[in-house]
Formats: sequence, C-alpha cells, structure tokens
Amino acid sequence: MIIMKSNATPQQVEAVIAQIKAMGLAVHLSQGVEATIIGAIGETHNIPVDRFEGLDGVDIVQRITQPYKLASRQFHSEDSVIPIDGFTVGGNDIIVIAGPCSVESRSQILETAHAVREAGANALRGGVFKPRTSPYAFQGLGEEGLEYLAEAREETGMPIVVEIMSETQLDLMLKYVDVFQVGARNMQNFNLLRALGETRKSILLKRGLSATIEELLMSAEYLLAGGNKQIMLCERGIRTFETTTRNTTDINAIPVLKNLTHLPVILDPSHATGHADYVAAIARAAIAAGADGLIIEVHPDPAHAVSDGKQSLKPEKFVEMVNQVKAIAEVMGRRVAPIQKPVTAGW
Repeated sequence: MIIMKSNATPQQVEAVIAQIKAMGLAVHLSQGVEATIIGAIGETHNIPVDRFEGLDGVDIVQRITQPYKLASRQFHSEDSVIPIDGFTVGGNDIIVIAGPCSVESRSQILETAHAVREAGANALRGGVFKPRTSPYAFQGLGEEGLEYLAEAREETGMPIVVEIMSETQLDLMLKYVDVFQVGARNMQNFNLLRALGETRKSILLKRGLSATIEELLMSAEYLLAGGNKQIMLCERGIRTFETTTRNTTDINAIPVLKNLTHLPVILDPSHATGHADYVAAIARAAIAAGADGLIIEVHPDPAHAVSDGKQSLKPEKFVEMVNQVKAIAEVMGRRVAPIQKPVTAGW
C-alpha cells in the first residue's frame, strides 16, 4: 500500500503506477479527499519497500499483512457504502432483503413481494436455480422464475436478489438480476467468482458451511481483484456438532468481520437456524452485533413451500420481526432503510 503525499502531482502518481506494473503487479487506485492510495496487488513479499519509498510524491509505504488485500481495512479504512436501486448498504441504514427460498409460481412471488414490501423490505429475494442436496428435489423455474421476479420488481419497486450457481447462467441472469447471491456451496467456486468479479453488479457472498472467516474474505478478494467493488458479505451459520438447529449462528463473525474488512455484513437468520420460531431472535441479535442488514425467507404458505418451508416466516410474522428490528436499530443509533419507491397497484 503506497500512500501519496497530499500535494503529489498526477504525474507522480502515474510514475508510481508505472513502477508497479513494471514489477508485474496489479494496480488498485483509491483517490480520496485527503490522500491518494495505490495498492500493489500480487506476490509482493520479495519486493523491498524502498523500491517505492524513493519515488517522488510518495509519503508512506506499508505492507498489507493479511492475505486478503483489497478486502482489508489496512487498505481501505472507511466502511464501503454500496448503492443499490433505491437504497445503500454499509452506511447508517440497515437493509432488509426478504422473499421465498424458491420462486414457485407467478401468484406466489407477487403475493410475497407485495407483503414484504408493505412490511418494509428493501429488496426481494427468490431462487430460480436451486442447489439442492437431492437431485430429485425441486431445482427451480429457471428463466420463467426470473420473468416473475422482474414483474414483481416492476410492481413493487424492489430490486431482486437471486442466487447464481454457475458462470454458464451469467449471461441469462444479467438481463434480469440486480444483486447476485453466491450461495454457501459456491463460496469457493473460483471460476464463478472470477466471472462475477468482471461484472459491476452487486454481489451477496455467503459464507461456506465450514469456511473460516479468512476463507470468506479470500473469496471476496477474488471478486474485488476482478474490479467489482459492489461486494456484501453474508454470515448464514456454520456446520458444527449441534443438531437442534440447521446450522450454528456465528454472531461473533459480525463484529470480527466489521473489524477486519470495510465490506458490509449481512446476516441470514433463516438458514442460520432452520426454524421460523428462532428467526426473529437471531435477527435482533444480528442488528445488536452491528450487522448492516438481514436476508429473510418469507412465504405465504410455508407448510406447502417446495423448499425451506420450515424456516420461512409467514408475512404477519415478518411484520413483527421488522418492527422489532427497527426498535433494536434505534437503540444502536441506526435505522432500517425507508422505502424510497412507491408500490404500484398491479396486484
């Protein structure tokens, strides 16, 4: 990390960049109000810092000690704030993403979208390509489901968050999706991460079932290294010896991640618990721990959901949860992001 002097000229900045490229390293430029910071990204452990310290305009040269460079607070000390259609993630506002695990039909997704929007959700989630443990389970509606989600977006004004499983789905999904979700099983699908890193779409990156925090941040590094800065991290529970819940919620991960990285942190209490009865409690805990948002599974008829009905809230329970989260947010000096766009009378 090369911090330029406040009075460094553009020519001096370009000279440093040229030197970095001459060493076969990638360049990441961050120009702030007070200083310009240039990141030299790559295998730098054998390069002495004095190669840069003597260049005109250079103030400080520091090694970034973590293996994740662009995701580190050493490189980017301020919280990243990600703009998404109608709201931002990572600032003082807390965002709520809600919707069914799977898009099952047009009527189901439209009913759910209007219900969660009325309750205060900022974005709509819904799966159309589903990574299921069994090959015989419902695998999603594919493009038909994307069309239903696009209609729900048009009626409610909510951007849509959809899981992508493979880079082969990217061209199709780019036409529809506002935020790509990388699921737990694909956190280390490096080909997919590289492809998403080349887009400029927002990414919600979920922690793997048995992944460490460092491994999560290294996966985020793949996306950042591709030039995509629109990255959100998602804690969704990890696999432990405990069997009374689907996973074990790692509440520790929220303050740890907020300390290590500038990227926004979202919590998924639906997958973390696997039980609708526990979702609201863990959602409240997440906001108290400093999470920047929540992603919640909501279904109008959980008993007949084709996937994850057990952990899905009914709309009326979702309303209660949002009101509780608003109260916790106020205590923490924050707020749930208000709805910015009016709902149309399409349903």
